[in-house]
Amino acid sequence: MKTLLIAALSIVLSAGVLAGHHQAGEAAAAKVIGAAISDDGTSNPLLAGDIKKQQIWLDYIQAHNDRDLEKIAEINADDWEGYVPDGSVVKGNAAHIEWLRDWFATSDNPNWRVKWMIANDGVNAEGTTETWLTTGNDITFNDADGNEVTEHHVHDIQFVGNEIGRINVYSRLSPKK
Repeated sequence: MKTLLIAALSIVLSAGVLAGHHQAGEAAAAKVIGAAISDDGTSNPLLAGDIKKQQIWLDYIQAHNDRDLEKIAEINADDWEGYVPDGSVVKGNAAHIEWLRDWFATSDNPNWRVKWMIANDGVNAEGTTETWLTTGNDITFNDADGNEVTEHHVHDIQFVGNEIGRINVYSRLSPKK
């Protein structure tokens, strides 16, 4: 009986180990976390992404809080793009750094705090895999009257290798207390 139990347990455990081995395409299906819908209505799976990109974002946010424009520029891709909540677009690493330099020189005194992160990968309409990190961040700054304001931001960050190529920022004010 003991031998039969050990044999059965061995089969169950080895099945679990083998379950980690898939044919091409099977592993991706096992990691599907959602879907991306293209402009033409095509649905492509979103896959769990590489969480190592999270540290790049944490370093990036710390560089913003430290006003370390050199570090921010190192993390940005040269053709960096930023889409901010007011509808404006900043294009290019140099333009982003200039935009931040101007903002940091004001009395706004922005400060960010990362609240959550989700890494994901997906195939775009051209068939290329894109790497994204979606994050929830609080930003606290001084408004025009000198009052401290907190906004909740969602940043969709597209990585190109280990550089940030694009950021889409979505925002809402924090509820008044």
